Formats: sequence, C-alpha cells, structure tokens
Amino acid sequence: MIIVEVLYKLQTESGCSMTHKEKAEQLLHQQYHCSQALFGSFADDFGLDLKTAFKISTCFGGGMRQGGVCGCITASMLVLGMAIGFYDAQDREHEIYGNKKTDEFIKRFTEQMGGVTECRDILGKDISNPQDMAVIRKEGLILQKCPKALSVSIEILEDMLADHLKYVSERNIDLADIPKEDEMQVLVEKMSRLRHFRRNVNQLLFTSSKDIGFIQFDIRKFKIINDSYGEKFGDEILDFIKGQLKQACDGKRYFINLRSDVFMVVAEYEKEDELVSFINDLDVRINNFKNVNLHMSYGIYMVEDKKMELRQMEDRAAMARKAAKKNVLTNIIFYNEQFKESLYNRKFIEENMQAAITKKQFMMYLQPKYSIAKNEIIGAEALVRWRHPERGMIFPNDFIPIIEENGFIRKVDYYIWEEACCFIKKCQEEGFEPCPVSVNVSRVHLRDNECIQVLSDLIKEKGIPKELLELEITESADDQQISLKAFQLKEEGFTLLMDDFGSGYSSLNILLETPFDVIKLDKKFIENMIVSNKGRLILEQVVAMAEKLRLGLLAEGVETKEQVELLQKIGCDQVQGYYYAKPMPEDEFFSLLKGQQRKAIQR
Repeated sequence: MIIVEVLYKLQTESGCSMTHKEKAEQLLHQQYHCSQALFGSFADDFGLDLKTAFKISTCFGGGMRQGGVCGCITASMLVLGMAIGFYDAQDREHEIYGNKKTDEFIKRFTEQMGGVTECRDILGKDISNPQDMAVIRKEGLILQKCPKALSVSIEILEDMLADHLKYVSERNIDLADIPKEDEMQVLVEKMSRLRHFRRNVNQLLFTSSKDIGFIQFDIRKFKIINDSYGEKFGDEILDFIKGQLKQACDGKRYFINLRSDVFMVVAEYEKEDELVSFINDLDVRINNFKNVNLHMSYGIYMVEDKKMELRQMEDRAAMARKAAKKNVLTNIIFYNEQFKESLYNRKFIEENMQAAITKKQFMMYLQPKYSIAKNEIIGAEALVRWRHPERGMIFPNDFIPIIEENGFIRKVDYYIWEEACCFIKKCQEEGFEPCPVSVNVSRVHLRDNECIQVLSDLIKEKGIPKELLELEITESADDQQISLKAFQLKEEGFTLLMDDFGSGYSSLNILLETPFDVIKLDKKFIENMIVSNKGRLILEQVVAMAEKLRLGLLAEGVETKEQVELLQKIGCDQVQGYYYAKPMPEDEFFSLLKGQQRKAIQR
C-alpha cells in the first residue's frame, strides 16, 4: 500500500499560492528535468510527495533521456493515467474513454507545438549526445525551450481534467463508494474531490453578489493526539469533523479536508461577524470527541479581489491559520496585508535557494563550545548563514522554516556537512588538538537511508576521524523510524547529541529510546529553571541523571555570568552561548582556535 504523506510542503501549504505552471517552472529552474517538473506540479492533486512523484516520473521519462519523445508528453500520459485511466479490466467503456483521452492529448499537444513532439527537435540538440548536452548546458537551452512545452501540456491537462469531472457526473459515479483497498482510485477520489471543491468555489466567487470568506482550520497538537490514542482514533476524529461540517455547510458553503487535520470552508457573508459566528458554532460542534478536548486554530481570508488566483486565496487563509496557531490569546485570526511580506519572502527564498548553493552564498558559521573550568574551546557547532549579493545577510529564521517545508534543507545540510568536514581536515593538517564539530541533522534525513551514506562518504573522502563530526538531533524528532535511524548512525560510529533537551513534551522517553551520547540543555529550559528554587533543583537532578547515565552534558544559550556560575556549581562544565562567543565565520573561529593552540604550546 502506498502511504500518502506530504514530506515536502512545497506542494501543500507553500504551494497553494502557485499554479501548476508556476510549480513546473520553479522545478525546472531547480534543474529537475521536464518530466519530473510537470508530474511534480500535479503531485499534490494525487496526494503524492515530491520525492515519490520524481521517482515515478523518472521511470516514465526514459524516452526523453534518449532524446526521443518530449518528457512533457510522457509525464502528461502519467497524469492522465493516474486521473482517468481505467482500473477495472471489465470496464470496457472506461478503457475506451481513457484511450480516447490519451489520443486527444497527443493531437492537441502536436497541434499547439507546431508538429514538434520530440526532445531533440524542441531543443535543437540531442541530449543523448555528450557534445550536444554540453552545448545545451552552456547555452541554457532547457530553460529557454522547455517552458513552452510545459505550459502547453499543463493547459491541455487542466482542461481535460475539468472535462473528466463532467464525465464522472454524467455516469453517476459515487466516488465515496469506491473500495478503499483500491489505492489508485483513492488517489483519484482525492484529486476529484479537490477539483470538485474548487469548481464549486469558483462558481460561487463569480455568481454570488455577497462577499466570500475562506476559513482554514486545523487541530492543535493533533500529532500528540495520534501518538497518545493511536492513528485509528485520529482518523475517527477526522471523520467526526467531516460529519459535523456536512451538517454545518449547507447552501452556499463548501468544505474540504485538504490533508491530515487541515480543513477549508468557503462561505458567503454580508458582515464579518457572520464568519465569526459560523466558526463559534462549528467550534461548539467539534471541540470534543469521546471526552477528548480538541482545540482548533482558525484562519480567515475575506476575499477582496474575486479575480485573484484561487490558490492565492487559499494560501492567505493558510497564513492566517498559522498565525492563529502561535497566538495564545485567540484561536481566530484574520488575514492582513502584513502577511504579504511572508509570502514575498517565501517566493524570494524558493527562487534563489538553488543559486545560493551553486554560487556558495551559503556560509558555514561556527559557534564555539567552552569548558567553564578550563576556559577553553572544546568544540564547535556548525550553523548556516546566507549572504545574498543584493539582500545582504539572510538569517536562519528567515529561510530555514521555508526550506524545511519544501525539502531543500537536504541540499543545505549536505553543503554544511561537507564544509564542516573540510574545516576538520584543515585543523588536522595544521596539527591542532582535535576539535569536534557538530552538525545538525534534520528530520527529513532521519526518514530515509541516504544520510548515512552521505556522511560516511564525506568522512572517507576527507580522511578525518569519524568521532570529530558529531550529529545533533532535535529532541522533538520523536518517532520510531527516527529512533531506528539514530541507532543505525550510532552503529556506524557517530557521536549523537540530543539538541534542545527540555523543549518538548517527551524528553525522557526519547532519551530512553534513542542512543544519545550528549544532552544539550535548551536555552529556554535553563532560563526557566534558574528563576526558582524548585527549578534549580530540577536542573541539578538533570545534571545528576546525565552523570549516572554516563552522558555528556552541554548547556546552550548561556548568556550571563549568573548562569555560568550556577552551571559550574551543579556540575555542568560544558557550555555554549553569547556569554563566551557568538556564531562566527569559519576564518574567525580558526584564528581563535589557532591562538588557543599557540598558548597551549607555550604552557
């Protein structure tokens, strides 16, 4: 069975503001081939994550890679096959219908492309020929020639898929009655429901004389509910909410379950209070299920321009919802123009992140780790900064959340890992005392098998001791698959640090289930603990526990002399924070380390 997960939010929350064309062009600019770019732009319609979509489209793109039929055609055939291809060998009528649609696409594509259907004819060069491929890369022919084929393909597909909804309606097909064990049809159902929802919303936008509001909501800490009561119970909650929405949404109100626990309602209104009243009434209906209290976060976007792209309206409601999740005073937030800055920033990041890698705009900064007793550097943490030629320094808070959502964090992490290995090698060649450098390992790496190979290859290539490259894993990364990957990394000989200990809800459970070597006490945890006698007692017990478990202990975010003295008093010697040093460029840290080495020799 295919597990429908969204690992890359590019095609969900962040992708809501982009059309299929925009997604495809962005992927093409990120150097994915046209087959991947086109099918990837439809990935969320099928409930597929980009990684899975790319794997599938690569198989179907074989002809293109030989310079044969255009990859846009092969990917379009895949889209049509997923959406309307027959799945029942006895359904001859559907088979004939699907074959006709395939022929229709080929005919329309050929006409709009002026009879040109092969990759070599579109590019004017043969990508299977190494000499021609060199010219293609040098002259940037892919970005010049391929967007037209992508645009033509997507226009035809969107038109044909809209017609398919009419076909489904005419045959009186009840998609809800399709057996759940038929995985492909479940995906078709999901896509059809989304398109049906958007068709109704578009009709509402252009026929209603009233104002239109988009309401997006989700369940706060839904993951904790799933973890505590089981996924089956979580599914029951979602079905319960759908049932309540069916009762609440009549007339000119439409709803859909976008993904997991995220729902969207689009409704007419005359006064703003009507939307709030609807939400309050809905909240009373759904705030408790089988004696489990459910807390929702609601985002509202009141449509100002009905001609705006539908996905942009959805995106604005999503931004308001995210703001509501962070607000402790209210669970209802209206979209405001200040959110636009966030939208524009996301677009800038996504358009420039690949160039930041290739042009080495990303920089490794190192923050020293100190021993209080020795007042010496005992290691460093590798952090990423982005120095853009026009914008200047872009700090992690501005781009890390975005690249975590769209999956680009992989490439950035790989880049920093390599930089850290190069720095360790440089120190080794200078004859310095060993100075471990820790790098952050994102959740996305812990869900696949690639990270272990990448890390091992880097260690081998640079010829450095494995123990000098330490791996930091955030304590909130709590599931069995991640714990398993941590054990595998431990077996490979890596040193594991639990980052942000004390910031989550299950610190001790993770400590029990994951083979960490060092605990890093979270900055806020320390700040909260030192303000009261009870807090200091808890902090003392954590230090004692680490010692009994033979775990290393490092306090991060140390900023005051009071904190240093307390930590030293209770037996925590290793610290990291602004009191000693801020993150600094690699060269600056190297000089600092070199000075320390020189003093050690003089002693």
